[in-house]
Amino acid sequence: MIGRRQILIGMAGMLAVRTARAEAPDWPRRLAAAAEAQIGVTVTYDPAYARLAYPGGDVPRDRGVCTDVVIRAYRDAFGIDLQRLVHEDMRENFSRYPRSWGLSRPDPNIDHRRVPNLQAFFRRRGRALPAESPQDFAEGDLVTQMLPGNLPHIAIATAKIGTSGAPLVVHNIGGGTRLEDRLLDFPVTGRYRFITG
Repeated sequence: MIGRRQILIGMAGMLAVRTARAEAPDWPRRLAAAAEAQIGVTVTYDPAYARLAYPGGDVPRDRGVCTDVVIRAYRDAFGIDLQRLVHEDMRENFSRYPRSWGLSRPDPNIDHRRVPNLQAFFRRRGRALPAESPQDFAEGDLVTQMLPGNLPHIAIATAKIGTSGAPLVVHNIGGGTRLEDRLLDFPVTGRYRFITG
C-alpha cells in the first residue's frame, strides 16, 4: 500500500523533472553567456594555490585557470557552487577521485580547480557523454582536453561555429578568458553536460 508520504515524494519528483525539462533548453545558452561574460575580465592565467573562502570561494576575477572559467560560469548563471559540490562529494568518496597530488584528504581550496577532479565529479553524476566528433558538441557542453606535456584542460562549447567546423570554446589556456576555435587543436578526453545541482 502506498502511503501519503510516498505519493507526495512522487509528486515532488515529477514536478522537479517537469521543472528541469522546462529550464533545460535555457541552460546551455545561459552557461555559455556566463562564460563569455568573463572575456576581458579574467585577463591573466594564474595557477597559484590560494586559500579560498568556503563555500563560494574564488581567486580575484582578473586571474585564474581553465577550471575557474567553468566554476564562475556555473555560479554566475545558476548559483551552482562547484567548490561546495566537489568538496562534499570528495569528502564522502575520496577514494573515487584521482590521487595525482598525494593528498590524504580533500582540500576545498584547490580540488574543484583541478580538471581530473571535475571529470571524476561529472562522471559520478552521470554527466559524461560520447565525444566522437566535433558535431557531438553542443552549446553548454564541457570539453576536456589533454594539452602538450600531459596538461589537462577544460573549456565550454558555444553555439558559434569556427572555421574548423567545430564549436568555438570559451576557456583560459594561458592568456585570460577567450572565445577561440580550439576544440580540434588538442586530444579530447571527455565531454560532459552538467545541467543540475
